[in-house]
Amino acid sequence: MKTFQKPLSSEEEAGYIRLLKEGSSEEAALAKEVLIERNLRLVAHIAKKYQNVEEDMEDLISIGTIGLIKAVDTFDAGKGRLATYACRCIDNELLMMLRARKKISREVSLYEPIGTDKEGNEINLLDVIEGEQTDVVDRLTVEENLRKMRRFLDQCLTGRERKILFLRYGLKDGREWTQSEIGKKLGISRSYVSRIEKKALMKLKEAFHKSGNHP
Repeated sequence: MKTFQKPLSSEEEAGYIRLLKEGSSEEAALAKEVLIERNLRLVAHIAKKYQNVEEDMEDLISIGTIGLIKAVDTFDAGKGRLATYACRCIDNELLMMLRARKKISREVSLYEPIGTDKEGNEINLLDVIEGEQTDVVDRLTVEENLRKMRRFLDQCLTGRERKILFLRYGLKDGREWTQSEIGKKLGISRSYVSRIEKKALMKLKEAFHKSGNHP
């Protein structure tokens, strides 16, 4: 990883912030560049917290830098040090990126085909879980699949796997928990929750295929 420049002293920081707000356009541009470069070490430090989320460190630093730039652009000098404010902005940017990617990953897993209905249309885990089809023939198919789903949840999954899926997809009370929330509740890491969730979904998919409900 690249070597980052030393952070600014409080006096240096105050001077560059003053130039950013009150200097000429050239002075402001230079001040912004310095404030960003001299706080990149902070971005790298915060990005390290997310190294276990299967994201490339360079990507994490790139996203964190966007948060730092936003912090420099919106910082109010009357509210303390830039670094304190930038920490929140960098963290928020990384969390937004991870939530967006997690949502996409979850959609992929839930929309993965597990079989077909009586008319040959593909069905997936989300169809089975939500059961929102209104056609009579389709509704009967969904009801059958729901019965299978309940049976497979009991037969194929461990207690922990069932609990994680129930929390993740709001199968009990409608509230969908994040992997981090589940991790805290169960006393395990977010990445471990992710692995258990993926394994449980794969078990359900395999169970549907073995039951004869496949293309």
